[in-house]
Amino acid sequence: MTESPTHWTPTDDDIRQAYIYLLARFLVIRQENTDRAADGFAYNRIRYNPLGSADFVNPNFDVAYLEAWFAVDDDTAVLLDVPAITGRYYTAQVLDEWGEVVFNINDRTTPSKPHGTFALVKPGTFPPIPDGATRLELHSAKAKMLARIELADDPDGAVALQHEFTATPLGDVTVAAPPDIPAFGNADLLGADIFDNLDAVLASASDVSPAAFRMQILARSVADHLATDPAVRARVDTFLRTSVVPEFKEFALTKSTPYVNRWVGGMASGNYGADYTTRTVVDLLGIWANTSEEVIYFNTSHGADGGPLDGGKSYTLHFPADDLPSSVVDGYWSVILVSVPDFRVIPNALHRYNINDHSPVTYGADGSLTLGVGPNPVPGVPESNWLPSAPDTPFSLTFRCYVPKSFVGNGGWAPPPLTELA
Repeated sequence: MTESPTHWTPTDDDIRQAYIYLLARFLVIRQENTDRAADGFAYNRIRYNPLGSADFVNPNFDVAYLEAWFAVDDDTAVLLDVPAITGRYYTAQVLDEWGEVVFNINDRTTPSKPHGTFALVKPGTFPPIPDGATRLELHSAKAKMLARIELADDPDGAVALQHEFTATPLGDVTVAAPPDIPAFGNADLLGADIFDNLDAVLASASDVSPAAFRMQILARSVADHLATDPAVRARVDTFLRTSVVPEFKEFALTKSTPYVNRWVGGMASGNYGADYTTRTVVDLLGIWANTSEEVIYFNTSHGADGGPLDGGKSYTLHFPADDLPSSVVDGYWSVILVSVPDFRVIPNALHRYNINDHSPVTYGADGSLTLGVGPNPVPGVPESNWLPSAPDTPFSLTFRCYVPKSFVGNGGWAPPPLTELA
């Protein structure tokens, strides 16, 4: 007589790891739903964002943005035309449905073809494409493009180049709607409901991570376990919402990479290998992050004393003359202020959301640079160097190093700490 198999019971860490793995996909689906709700949205239609706008977390106001959701099928390619751009930073970054970078097109990454016509196709398919178009396989049937053109001192020129990017589907594309998921925000991340409709979620997009096979088996096994008993599901939901989610948020903000001067950052992004945890951290804090060769990010939500940054207080960020931010990049640098926990820009009367190396900042007599952050101009800091915060609103800063020097990553450099004024 054959004994019935014993039901598998996940450990708390099994549940934690399956949750963290899945959250990356849910964050991308959430962003796809947000984009689809925008006026004029259509797949394979480029949105040329007006300067100073970007409806996603941690936007970059140093560039002219354009974005699109590409969709292809077995029989149909989409042509992407990239104009010739010289004398300023640019890239056409394409990402998959888990937040992995598929490719960048620019004069550093693809010097043999930094511009021209590219045919985007579904993996393993060979739809007809025009002569002269370079065939590029996506990871699945959809992809997100973010293209960025540095404003530098010529915003009008950047906008003109922005509109020279075009997308042309070579026929009618069959586009699947994103899978159904519950609505959620960063303040109320999902609980056990992340394991609902799991087959549809996992079937909706291929995952290139080497960990995908084992993690998807684990996630399905956890989902089966939750279905055995409502009491089991209730316990897991409580565990996720009261332990896993707050611990993961704290980990993302302070422990996910080298923590230097209260800044977390400098880690590899864009392509994550088997490190699905970092992928989820990045999708949460700044979805659509690019590769480390293009940009290295630093985030801080704490001041020099270790306390959380408070929009009602005033802070300074001081760069000595021999360690200016311009000395760590071959492209450009910028720092942006966003709200916590949503990581969106905070409205202010100046419409000043970031400062970068083209901002009209004032340097000290010794060549140093001091930036001020607070709800009002910061005493002792030129008003040109002031980033406005908002009272009663926690905030974080994101510091971007575009085309960083080789020593910047892995703890080799970090911005100075924010010091609260007494």
